[in-house]
Amino acid sequence: MRVTTLHGTRDIRLEDHPDLTIDAPTDAIVRVVASCICGSDLWPYRGENDITPGDPIGHEIVGVVEEVGAEVKEFKAGDFVIAPFCHCDNSCPVCLKGMQAACQNLGFTTGGQAEYARVNFADGSLVKTSGTPDAAQIPALLALADVMATGWHAAVSARVQKGDTVVVVGDGAVGLCGVLAARQLGAEQIIAMSRHEPRQAVARTFGATGIIAERGKEGAQAVLELTNGIGADAVLECVGTNDAMRTALRAARPGAMVGFVGVPHGVELPVNAMFGRNVGIAGGMAPVRKYLPDLLEATLAGDIDPSPVFDLTLPLDQVAEGYRAMDERRAIKVLLEP
Repeated sequence: MRVTTLHGTRDIRLEDHPDLTIDAPTDAIVRVVASCICGSDLWPYRGENDITPGDPIGHEIVGVVEEVGAEVKEFKAGDFVIAPFCHCDNSCPVCLKGMQAACQNLGFTTGGQAEYARVNFADGSLVKTSGTPDAAQIPALLALADVMATGWHAAVSARVQKGDTVVVVGDGAVGLCGVLAARQLGAEQIIAMSRHEPRQAVARTFGATGIIAERGKEGAQAVLELTNGIGADAVLECVGTNDAMRTALRAARPGAMVGFVGVPHGVELPVNAMFGRNVGIAGGMAPVRKYLPDLLEATLAGDIDPSPVFDLTLPLDQVAEGYRAMDERRAIKVLLEP
C-alpha cells in the first residue's frame, strides 16, 4: 500500500509500505476513499514539531470498511464510514461524560494520507452512512472527520448563544468551520479575522457578517470599534500561536469565553489580565465522536456544508505538491484522492 511519510522539514514522500493488518480484535481496516492535509500537519512539515524520519502522516479520512476484528459488531466489510481523527471506545467513564478526545483507550488515525488506514475501537469510533454517498458529498463528509467538528468544538467551548457577537481568530479550515458553527448556533454578528481574500469569501459564504484584516492589538481595537467598545460575546481561537491567543483575549468582552482549538505552540496565558476582566478559556482537542452524529445529520439535511474549505483536489501521488500549496497559502485545504 502507498502511504505518505515525513522525513524532515518540508520533505514529504509517498512510499510503499506493507499492507495493514488487524492488530487488535477491536480494529478495523478502512480503504481510504478520500483523505486530506490538515493545518496541524504543517507544524511538523515546517519543522516546528519533532520529526521521526519516515513516520506516516495524515489523520482525516472517509472510506469503506475492508476488514474488521473479531470483536467488532457494528460494522462489516463494505460499510462507508467517517473516521474521527481521535479514536475512542465511547464507553469508558470519560467518554460517557462527553469527552471522547480523552478516552481512557485513546487512539489516533496515523498515516491517513494513504490507501488504507487502521481504526482502533471501531465500534466506538466509526460512524457509518446509510449506503454509499454520492461523490459530490464526499468533501463535506470528510470535513466532519476533523475540521468541522473542531470548529464546532471551538464554538461550543466559547458558549456561543443565539444573538451573540462572535469573533473568529484564524482563517484556516478550522477557523472557517468555526464561522459556520457560530452561524448554526444562532450568532447574530460573526466577525472573521482574515487578510486573505479567498478565505474571506468562504467566511462570508459560511455566515461572516464582517471581516477584520488587522492583527494583534490593531485587530482587537477593530473588534472594539465594531462592538461599541465592549468586545465579543464569544471568541474562537483557531490558530494556536501566542499572538492569536492574545488577540482572542483582547477581543473578548468582560465575562466572555474564548474557545481554543488551535494546537498550542508557545502560548503563555496573561492570567492577571484574564482575572481582571473575568475572561475565561475552554477547549482543546475536539471530541469528534461526540459531535459526529449530529453534524452528519445536519450535513445530509443540507443545513451545513463545510465542503468549500477544500479548494484544491489532488491525486495521492501529488501529496507533496498539496503540502507546498498549503504551506505557501495557495490553498486553504487540500483533498487527496488515492
